[in-house]
Amino acid sequence: MTRIALVVSDVDGTLVNREKILTDAARGAVRRLGDAGIGFTVVSSRPTVGMRFLIEPLEITLPVGSFNGSSIVDSQLNPIEQHLIPAATAQISLDVLNEFGVDIWLFTNDRWLTRNGDGEYVPNEMRAIRAEPAVVADFSPYLTVACKIVGSSSNAALLQRCEATLQETLGGRATAVRSQSYYLDVTPPGCDKGTFVQAMAKRQGIPTDAVATIGDMENDLAMFRTSGLSFAMGNAADDIKNMATRVTASNEDEGFAKAIEIILKNGETS
Repeated sequence: MTRIALVVSDVDGTLVNREKILTDAARGAVRRLGDAGIGFTVVSSRPTVGMRFLIEPLEITLPVGSFNGSSIVDSQLNPIEQHLIPAATAQISLDVLNEFGVDIWLFTNDRWLTRNGDGEYVPNEMRAIRAEPAVVADFSPYLTVACKIVGSSSNAALLQRCEATLQETLGGRATAVRSQSYYLDVTPPGCDKGTFVQAMAKRQGIPTDAVATIGDMENDLAMFRTSGLSFAMGNAADDIKNMATRVTASNEDEGFAKAIEIILKNGETS
């Protein structure tokens, strides 16, 4: 049996509720992890700036992962490790997303760019990351500094088909995976939430079996496969739940805090 020494959590759909609020129960759960000597950090598809509001209330001192783990920053949001999407791959991604007719965003390390300031999910993203986009006429000048490209659409089935097409088209040149039913993320090759877990385990001097992970979407499966113990949120789809070690309650029913209580009670993974 391996004792859990580190918990790595997704953010949206997991750590925060539907209104993007960090509840008192979630804060208390992280505090109890610290009291028990268990480390805690987060990894998310969010841009780096969208992680800032978590650092102080959760007293996070370990590095955090943004852009699905392709960027690792310290608790002051200073870069430790950063990867970019190759420019040619970024252009191919834009071409495929355009073919599917979804709204497209491009994130650099410090900017959120869109060609449509009135896009359907722009208000949702503004509320989530607490930042506003810059409206540009063309993404071309930014292809060499792209950290993440997002296709957003309320047509979940369309976005799922787009995901499959992007994965086939890109091969290993980038990672294409949905972080929400309405967001499809393209991030740098060779980096995902699983590689973030591996990097954190190495940094802490622990085996990955001593890491517990919590998430709700396809982009969380990489960390599920890497960690010794994994929790799928109750709001996750069945195929996500089937890949996790355990299933907790939804993010509207304090599923994160309940998963932490299980970790604190049992403390081990087989």
